[in-house]
Amino acid sequence: MSGRDVLNLNVTSDAAELPNVRDEIRAWTREHGWGDNQIADIVLAIDEALSNVIRHGYNGEAGHKIDFVARALHDPIEGEGIEVAIRDYGKQVPPDRICGRDLNDLRPGGLGVHIIRSVMASAKYSHAPGGGMQLVMRKYQQPNTDTYDRQIGKP
Repeated sequence: MSGRDVLNLNVTSDAAELPNVRDEIRAWTREHGWGDNQIADIVLAIDEALSNVIRHGYNGEAGHKIDFVARALHDPIEGEGIEVAIRDYGKQVPPDRICGRDLNDLRPGGLGVHIIRSVMASAKYSHAPGGGMQLVMRKYQQPNTDTYDRQIGKP
């Protein structure tokens, strides 16, 4: 692991900032020994999460603050990993209502939450103190097969 275990980015609700965020995350995860496929998953999840904040939290309005922090994890059970916290100051919604649309509904868009939950080990939405929402996502370099088996329903 690198000496730079925390990455703080100043992000606003402007979709034009997303390419810079993707580049920063790619470089930071590469410094921390992530493989190309895992990096692609992490970048995809972050891009989807930020796009959702811009679209749903801020109704597409540019210029609103988004707090972004990525941390290297050193878990004795799960191993080396990443935790990404994204906090907005937009609309609050009940966390249990944050879900992707029905996958049988074939049309563009609406798959961000499904994508996030499929490529990350965990994704937890909560109300942020003082308003807005927070998403905390985790992923590990070497997934714990016991945890993975429980997630997909294997005994």
